[in-house]
Amino acid sequence: MRESLALEKRTHEFQIAGVPYKLKTSHDEALVKELVEFLNHRMSQALTVTKNASYQNAAVLTALHLAEELILLKRKASSELETLEEKILKISNDLENSKSTTGRS
Repeated sequence: MRESLALEKRTHEFQIAGVPYKLKTSHDEALVKELVEFLNHRMSQALTVTKNASYQNAAVLTALHLAEELILLKRKASSELETLEEKILKISNDLENSKSTTGRS
């Protein structure tokens, strides 16, 4: 019963840069609020640097910045995962080698 409640979609109403939106999602109110506040903050930042203060230009600039952050975070996570996998493989090999060395004594 709890799983069906967690997947139940609700409609949330909010505004991004003053434009009203409705979003049907299974996310809770707190997450939607956090997303909206984050996006409004980023849009506000973009509006201050766009020459003509166009919402469309600010939205594109915001999307580009978020895409850049996402791609860089994915690359970093992938690199760190690769490093961890190498360390795990080395530890595993060291353990195997110590077993065979200990077994000979």
